[in-house]
Amino acid sequence: MSRWSSTDAPRGDAYDERFDRLAAAGHDVHGEASFVMAYGPTSVLDAGCGTGRVAIELGRRGVAVAGIDLDLAMLESAQTKSPGIDWIHGDVSNFVIPDDDGGVRTFDVVLTAGNVMIFLTPGTERSAVRCLADHVAPGGHLVSGFQLTERRYGVDAYDRACASVGLERVARYATWDGAPWLEGVGYAVSVHQRPGAGHLEPAGDAAAQRTWRADDVQVRPAAD
Repeated sequence: MSRWSSTDAPRGDAYDERFDRLAAAGHDVHGEASFVMAYGPTSVLDAGCGTGRVAIELGRRGVAVAGIDLDLAMLESAQTKSPGIDWIHGDVSNFVIPDDDGGVRTFDVVLTAGNVMIFLTPGTERSAVRCLADHVAPGGHLVSGFQLTERRYGVDAYDRACASVGLERVARYATWDGAPWLEGVGYAVSVHQRPGAGHLEPAGDAAAQRTWRADDVQVRPAAD
């Protein structure tokens, strides 16, 4: 059983209510999408897409996007909001999305936002990284953000899993808007790349968008 399924976090439309309130108050709720767009992708897989907040925004910005999630209530909300996107019911730790030729469909960016990596079934994280990496195109990126807490999956184990499937870490930040990574910070946004043709470089350094201090770095709640 996944850690997510054992939580009492809101599901479906109730999950979206928090972000609706934030947006209505003038907050930017699309930091993940903006971060990904810096890499100029034409295609993105939102793995652990939930109700589709990030995937739908990426689609609105012209990206060919697909989303996969194990929670049917979340996927049903996503489908209702944007029926034109490929919404896939599946387990991030054990999936294959086929392409038109019978191979594996690949994407410029594979994204796991919203603490996906720490809500998997314990012990399946390495399998999840392998499946995610299989869908990263040559030169493309695996981008993952998750909270760091004691006795949960951490960045060292994540880096080892990525290295074991041929992905190289190229950047790490403390927030989606580019706060620099500091040891002991409670959140990590990690960028790993598959070497090869079609190499994508970010349009600009997210960390250079403003001057950061250690006190600026905020920790996001695990239930996000």
